[in-house]
Amino acid sequence: MFAKMVSDMMIKPGNSPVFDQPADFSLDYEDVEFKTRDGVTLRGWIIKGGNDKVIVQTHFGVQCSRSGYTPEGKGRIKMWKENISFLRQAKYLNERGYTVLMYDMRNHGESDLGNPPWISWGPNEAEDVIAAVDFISSNPVYKDASIGLLSICMGAVASTYAYGKGDAGLRKYPNIKAMIAVQPLNYRAFVKAFGLPGFLDKAGSKKSRERLGFDLDTKTFVPDIKHVSVPTLVIQNNNDPWTDLDFVQHYYDELHVEKDMLWLDLSKDRAAAYDYLGTNPEPLADFFDRYL
Repeated sequence: MFAKMVSDMMIKPGNSPVFDQPADFSLDYEDVEFKTRDGVTLRGWIIKGGNDKVIVQTHFGVQCSRSGYTPEGKGRIKMWKENISFLRQAKYLNERGYTVLMYDMRNHGESDLGNPPWISWGPNEAEDVIAAVDFISSNPVYKDASIGLLSICMGAVASTYAYGKGDAGLRKYPNIKAMIAVQPLNYRAFVKAFGLPGFLDKAGSKKSRERLGFDLDTKTFVPDIKHVSVPTLVIQNNNDPWTDLDFVQHYYDELHVEKDMLWLDLSKDRAAAYDYLGTNPEPLADFFDRYL
């Protein structure tokens, strides 16, 4: 029972509703859907801007959708007290001339369940990032557009895994010109910060291994960092209690491309950096403006 409870907390889909709409922000958009190579249907929005520059925004995992995060339905322990709407930075980017693709990863929001129907913390979701880029690249309207990746937390991990897939991954798309990786997260550091007793940690990890077919404690995207082939901005809150800051520095150090690091001095909450994206979107647009 305890093993299932802990595993559910870490990898079970749910609690990721699409809680607002682009129309709430007076944005011109269309609903879209597309399939991954392994047959999962993903759903999202295209926020219509210019045809020559597209941002693919990939959200964080477990409690998030393309909309962002809402505390509604999250029980007594909440990551953030208010909605964090990712449409805020989408609106700003749109006003700067960008089209923005926002989509739900598998097992999140309104997208379908994957096989297996569990959140993998990046390896399986890498196929979603590839599918999103391919969807834009094969769209007659945007086929000649430059693409920027705005990849948040598990989205950053998934994007990194996708760069490690060689000719089957993101490296085959020369139209990707830049990436922003927001708080790339190491699973083991997160679980350690969670403070679970050792016996619960081991039991939950064993159950998750049975469900996913691999061990979250040993599966890592670190070898794939060096394969990222576009200029990258890494963003991290200095006061994030849910990560290992040395690991984030290591992620940055392993990048062999033009790169920048933006350390933020925010409140002692992991979600503070996610909220920052919408309240201070200028650094995002400024970075993409340099390369797209």
